[in-house]
Amino acid sequence: MNIKHTLTEIEDLFSIFDDPKDKFSQLMDIAKESNGIPESDRNDKSKVSGCTSQAWVVCEKQDDKYFFKCDSDALIVKGLLSLLCKIYSGHKSKDIQAVNHADILNKVGLSGLISVQRTNGFASAVSKIHEMSI
Repeated sequence: MNIKHTLTEIEDLFSIFDDPKDKFSQLMDIAKESNGIPESDRNDKSKVSGCTSQAWVVCEKQDDKYFFKCDSDALIVKGLLSLLCKIYSGHKSKDIQAVNHADILNKVGLSGLISVQRTNGFASAVSKIHEMSI
């Protein structure tokens, strides 16, 4: 499955909700389904800077594809990060680099709905994923 297909699936999921509160509830449900990462991976190397919550992203490369896991101490942030892991995992660097944070927020329908601080943190997480996959 390519990144565009995954983005379309996520867009379809979130498009059923008209109320922003329902979109946030969906994000929290996604967060609750996430396994997160082990405590040992919650370190300075994996920490997402610029995020008001505690957030971490780890990367594993297999052949020429990258796989991501994430975690946060805040459910909405963990849900946002889980979306990133779903979108970017299993893809090559060039495909990962081609999708930025604004593309994702627009597809999900959260652009303008999450706070500036969360948007900045989300952008930092995407930048971290881009750096890890070079």
